[in-house]
Amino acid sequence: MSSAKKAWVVLADGQVLEGQSFGACGTSIGEIVFNTGMTGYQEVLTDPSYYGQIVTQTYPLIGNYGINNDDMESASCHVKGYIVREWCDEPSNFRVAMNIDQYLKKQNIIAVSGIDTRRLTKTLRENGVMNGAVTTEYSPEGKDALLQEIRTFAVRDAVKAVSCEKPFRAEAEHPSLEVVLMDFGHKRNITRSLVSRGCNVTVVPCDATAEEILAGRPDGVMLSNGPGDPAENVEIIAEIAKLLRSGVPVFGICLGHQLTALAAGGRTAKLKYGHRGANQPVKDLKLGRTYITSQNHGYAVVGESLDPAEAVISHVNANDGTVEGVEYLHIPCFTVQFHPEASAGPRDTSYLFDRFVDMMNAYHKEAKQDA
Repeated sequence: MSSAKKAWVVLADGQVLEGQSFGACGTSIGEIVFNTGMTGYQEVLTDPSYYGQIVTQTYPLIGNYGINNDDMESASCHVKGYIVREWCDEPSNFRVAMNIDQYLKKQNIIAVSGIDTRRLTKTLRENGVMNGAVTTEYSPEGKDALLQEIRTFAVRDAVKAVSCEKPFRAEAEHPSLEVVLMDFGHKRNITRSLVSRGCNVTVVPCDATAEEILAGRPDGVMLSNGPGDPAENVEIIAEIAKLLRSGVPVFGICLGHQLTALAAGGRTAKLKYGHRGANQPVKDLKLGRTYITSQNHGYAVVGESLDPAEAVISHVNANDGTVEGVEYLHIPCFTVQFHPEASAGPRDTSYLFDRFVDMMNAYHKEAKQDA
């Protein structure tokens, strides 16, 4: 790694960690979280669910296979800042287009290397997620003013900030189904997973109404991942409740999972430090199998808040027992907290997309018979 100017990580509890600058220069304030993935840093940087957050990578070497043009989960970088132990300035990969420093500079993202990420992660695990700043402009004299800014920071209107502005389509080569994807900050691989299964996908903004969605007579509705506090999205929750009453098949992932639970009368709660990485064990209670999953969330559905006559917990996290999936009993809807579309490791949970397709085929067949 080449020499670099100094940079700092400043935590809301007053800790100041000194490192080296890479990426852009300046100061950025956000919620500091950690991701345990050994690979997939490009997907992390371009995942809209990280809006408002400064990401710490626990794996010590980041950037060894560079940045390519194919694995972006969205059009731009969404993190507020980036913290690593070491970054690689000479990546090796046949698809590499630039190194991570060049990409972060291009995206104007402030990053800090040379940080003891084990220590930082331990702090977040013991004390919970906290606000902080990454900066190349730190001075002891300005610490109190910076801490005041850090402590008053909050992630707000996150979904609106990352959702598309107008609808667009992705079409399958041999389409058999029409899906509407509500964009709360969706990852591109959700669309790819549906298209590869013969679905035309119409992506709509987060403020699309149930009436607008149902007017297109879709075979199913996909509720995407996204950032922020799910309970903040009052208007979206109300529209999802209407979709659930319509009888159209619904599949929710991550934030979509949480919003569906809220629409069904449940509650969500903030986790101490969240689940972020490609190694979260999840048990499918019906199949009796445990899968290693990719996750990125700081909130979880409160299982006991769901009416057992209306919904059952289908998946749980094997580490802490939190809710990872819900199946609704009287409507064609199921949701999961993890990311079945992610390919950081095994693709075992892609069966959930097949299940959604089966559900839509049944609904499509029934609709044709009624017509």
